Amino acid sequence: MNSSPLTVRTLAWSGQTDCGPVRKNNEDSFLGLAIDATGAQYLGTIGEANLLENDFVFAVSDGMGGAMAGEFASRIAVEKVTRIIPPLFRQRAAGITSGFGDVLLELFAEIHRALLYLGSSYEECAGMGATLSLCWFTPGWMYFGHVGDSRIYFLPPEGVIKQVTHDDTHVGWLYRKGDLNEREAKTHPRRNVLQKALGAGHRYVEPQIGAISLEPGSRFLLCTDGVTDGLYDARLDDALRDDNGAIAKRIVQAALAASGRDNATALVVHALT
Repeated sequence: MNSSPLTVRTLAWSGQTDCGPVRKNNEDSFLGLAIDATGAQYLGTIGEANLLENDFVFAVSDGMGGAMAGEFASRIAVEKVTRIIPPLFRQRAAGITSGFGDVLLELFAEIHRALLYLGSSYEECAGMGATLSLCWFTPGWMYFGHVGDSRIYFLPPEGVIKQVTHDDTHVGWLYRKGDLNEREAKTHPRRNVLQKALGAGHRYVEPQIGAISLEPGSRFLLCTDGVTDGLYDARLDDALRDDNGAIAKRIVQAALAASGRDNATALVVHALT
């Protein structure tokens, strides 16, 4: 293992979710896990830990569906991560699988199958689905998988914030093409109409899979659309540079103050030396 001074040895994180003033229930879920060969351990909402002893997985999910189906869907998504990742981690460590990409593809496929099955088997779960944005941290890399319009942002040690994931919406596609600016995309009436989600009656789902080299000072934000509805990227950039404790809580509070129409969830991860 690389022991140079640039190796990321520690991760610090904070997480927060809030129902908001309009919704009656919270359809968002988030998760933090420390993983080793023996299994997985849930993380608290704020913490710091040694990355050389464990891998770490963080995820956010936004559910959809009638009645309580949306809340149930996002909870299933993050609970499946807890059950599926540790065995796949052990297989990967033993050389049985090809790598992180295969592991993440298998994970997303399993969650998709589970949501489709429940949606077709129970009337109260009809149409249930979920977004999922997940980051897997190792000492040298952050591997990610994504479906939906929750987001992963990356703030490098030098530079400005970048949206890593693509919103799986037509409006997101228009924004990436340059046909809409950020303000127009954020206020478009069809901005929340998903073209891709886990479950939700979609026959096939191909997640976005990728990796980012992990350097000391790197910062990451995982969030649901309740955060990005209220806050522009420049505001998120400023928030991520704040080293004073519970960053995720302040981001969620700011998003609810600015918009507040939806549930809001944020997970912030900071790579340290």
